[in-house]
Amino acid sequence: MRANRYYSGPPSDHFEGTRFFNPGGASPKGLADLMRWQFATPSARWPDHFSSPHHDVPPQRVEGPDVRVSFIGHASYLLQGLGQAILIDPVYSQRASPIQLAGPRRVNPPGIAFAALPKIDTVIVTHNHYDHMDMATLKRLWHRDQPRFITPLGNDTLLRRGIGDIRVSAVDWHQTLTLTDRVTLDVVPTQHWSARSMGDRMHALWASFVLTFGPRTIYAVGDSGLGDGRTFRAVRARHPHIDLALLPIGAYEPRWFMRDQHMNPDDAVQALDLCGAKRALGHHWGTFQLTNEAIDAPPQALAVALTARGIEPERFAAVQPGAVHIVTGPDATVEG
Repeated sequence: MRANRYYSGPPSDHFEGTRFFNPGGASPKGLADLMRWQFATPSARWPDHFSSPHHDVPPQRVEGPDVRVSFIGHASYLLQGLGQAILIDPVYSQRASPIQLAGPRRVNPPGIAFAALPKIDTVIVTHNHYDHMDMATLKRLWHRDQPRFITPLGNDTLLRRGIGDIRVSAVDWHQTLTLTDRVTLDVVPTQHWSARSMGDRMHALWASFVLTFGPRTIYAVGDSGLGDGRTFRAVRARHPHIDLALLPIGAYEPRWFMRDQHMNPDDAVQALDLCGAKRALGHHWGTFQLTNEAIDAPPQALAVALTARGIEPERFAAVQPGAVHIVTGPDATVEG
């Protein structure tokens, strides 16, 4: 068996000594299934442009306990509160690909221009897929702001190889970090997988994160399958008062291939119920075409799923780049 390229550590309930895995969950599909998907499954055609009506110019600092949540696009968010500015999975490149000459192309510009970003204190990278770990963007952020990077085990090796001598914390599931005296971060399991190439599958860990800004709690999921729901139930057991969940709702067709790694909108509505969050924002759609569904299928399917399960539509919005949500009081409110 080939040695792990990025991480060396003792076996655990999600690491067998060489590769990480999902306890009770499925592994990613093999090459034969990938070829079947790519060459034998019809795909909707996306438009060349799908611009959001929103655009955000965030303040340089947000001091109060209310959290300003700005959606940049795909799975990228800016969170500001209690004097901290935190980026999650920032991607500013034109393609979610190892090269910028091919691969999924951006059809929706970032909701915040890179130059308009405030000084960033912390960057969270949930896993190493190219639509979440954009090395060019991370390098720009390091040279501009020298933020602290936080990423699951093994991904720190990738970041150091790609950027250099940076401030990076490699974290494992169930670990808690204190960012300031009032801002904390819990690393929680999620059902997914990792790879940057054909030879490093599952060599680095993937995770979701629960961020607490004083009295406000935000559950950030970059990518996840629903599985048997155990990861979402576990988060609710540990954090029974989640104000806002950031849940993926796109990149889900065909289901026979994507079910174990990406939720569809109905899965995401079930995840909302399981984790118990007061509200949710649905991301991971409308920016890069990664799978077969039409560009506007996720918000349409989300509306159907909410109605079918008797959940008011304002509780779970399919967010567009540049939209801002303020987590305040008992609920999050929409700014634009």
